[in-house]
Amino acid sequence: MSERFDFTGDELAPAYRAAVDAIEAGDLVVLPTDTVYGIAADAFKADAVQRLLDAKGRGRDMPPPVLISVVESLDALATDVPEAGRKLCEKFWPGPLTVICHAQGSLMWDLGETQGTVALRVPDHENTRELLSRTGPLAVSSANLSGQPAALDVYDAEAQLLDSVAVYLDGGVATGGQPSTIVDLTGDVPHIVRIGALSVQQIREVVPEATTDLEPDEKPQDEQPQDEKPADETVQDEKPADEPTEAPVEASKEKIDDQPGDEKTADVRPADEAHDS
Repeated sequence: MSERFDFTGDELAPAYRAAVDAIEAGDLVVLPTDTVYGIAADAFKADAVQRLLDAKGRGRDMPPPVLISVVESLDALATDVPEAGRKLCEKFWPGPLTVICHAQGSLMWDLGETQGTVALRVPDHENTRELLSRTGPLAVSSANLSGQPAALDVYDAEAQLLDSVAVYLDGGVATGGQPSTIVDLTGDVPHIVRIGALSVQQIREVVPEATTDLEPDEKPQDEQPQDEKPADETVQDEKPADEPTEAPVEASKEKIDDQPGDEKTADVRPADEAHDS
């Protein structure tokens, strides 16, 4: 039986407690981000990630992105991040940017067919970042059935995902409405693989050398197989939550899913402390 909690205002303790307990138990949580609503699972529990994919009706070839609470977690989860990619993260995080990076090889997780990559995002949603600081990195995809529009409120998400989700966090209507923009950082230059809330022009104002095969005015199609390589969001599905977003971009570079604490410590568990996967 699913539970719904208010995720607005000052009395958030019951919502945080229920969400953390659900994540620790390997269950799924629907949460708001700055783009669209996301469906989240413990990124270090393979069975939980598979449960997320099953709930959406999605295969392992569309791995979800991973949402993190602070920029400092980037190097804990990714490796060989180019300077241009760091500039993008510094400029747009927290915010609607998902970056596809080479994943740290020592991490014990199984997000799907990622081809050694991970899609990462820091969402611009204070309460969700606080939750992430308590749970650690979460695999997050847009909260909808595969092929359906991304949910903009908790009721839409609940109508689609039903009892496959243990906890629904009601943060009101998502203000963004568009999935995150996804940039692949695994090549020689940053490559825009999905145009979302950030335009090509905005990306190129920070990294002029960024390339793309998309038309500048091309808007994300909901789930054309992305959301979102591996969190809105989007690698991976979330990826990078999209993010939870959904235009599939890959973690391998083709599909991707797919977002307060004061602490600035990386919210990642060392390989030897990671959950069984």
